[in-house]
Amino acid sequence: MLRLLVRWILDAVALLIVAELVPGFKVANLPAALIAVIVIGLLNVTLGLLLKLITLPLGILTLGLFFLVINAFILKLASGVVPGFYVMTFGAAFIGAAVLALLHMLFEALSN
Repeated sequence: MLRLLVRWILDAVALLIVAELVPGFKVANLPAALIAVIVIGLLNVTLGLLLKLITLPLGILTLGLFFLVINAFILKLASGVVPGFYVMTFGAAFIGAAVLALLHMLFEALSN
């Protein structure tokens, strides 16, 4: 339970870092980031999983890079639902998805 809470907070911090680094990617405050992380997670588990399954051949062909497009779509979709979380363009969502992936890898490496 504690591990899940720490992961949730780290993901929200990663979202705040991305908001500082990527133009067109805005997070108003920590509560908005925490809610956005929950919504992004729920969208990833449902719609994201379905999209990744449908586009699996394309994902394999591009060595997984196409999954960044799906993650960007999920971020853009979540920004339409969560107040205080805004992704202005799909380009910002794509760059944000890439930076988030890098931050998640960094956090995972540091936690081991």
